[in-house]
Amino acid sequence: MNGIKVLIVTGGKVSLAFMKEYLDKKAFDKIIAVDKGLEAVQALSLKPDYIIGDFDSVSKDVIEYYKGLEGVKVAEYDPMKDATDTELGILAAMELKPEEIVILGATGNRADHMIANVSLLYLPLRENIKTSLVDDHNKIYLINHDTVLYRGKLHGPYVSLLPFTEIVKGVTLKGFLYPLQKKTLTLGSSLGVSNEVTEESAEILMESGILLVIEAKD
Repeated sequence: MNGIKVLIVTGGKVSLAFMKEYLDKKAFDKIIAVDKGLEAVQALSLKPDYIIGDFDSVSKDVIEYYKGLEGVKVAEYDPMKDATDTELGILAAMELKPEEIVILGATGNRADHMIANVSLLYLPLRENIKTSLVDDHNKIYLINHDTVLYRGKLHGPYVSLLPFTEIVKGVTLKGFLYPLQKKTLTLGSSLGVSNEVTEESAEILMESGILLVIEAKD
């Protein structure tokens, strides 16, 4: 890990107002624009370091403009490929050995793409790279170790914890409205949905497995 933070803007639904507000508060060392996400990048006058995808859903004028910019690396793929553009973007980000990856535009109208994007969080998790999908209502990420949440830094007031693996053993929650003590969570249970942090900080302790964490607001 070299401490850098990478932003991926992919082709799902992106609120430009939220994206601008988010980027005003959080700095990134590298920007990767994935397929239609390039249009959101252009709308906010950002210069990506990489553009990646088959470019089947983005304007040719936009593509040609960014291809002509000095310092922008382009990776163009055949639409008949075995990975989504978002997966290709994540793999490219992982090659940079970053400390953190944040993905905007990974949610939206297509449930199939959104669920696939959540599953793709497993790739950087294996390399111990902190990675999250973020939109104006949700921050979604995976954890496989004890974690502390700070109420003042949450994306929203609700915190849901769902098993990403078949079994998550020894889950203890401290500082939550609904605490747990060494509870085993199993795939298919909604027990962990819509909890709230009631202290300045809260602890998620776990013995094994992977949890899907969603910080959410209405």
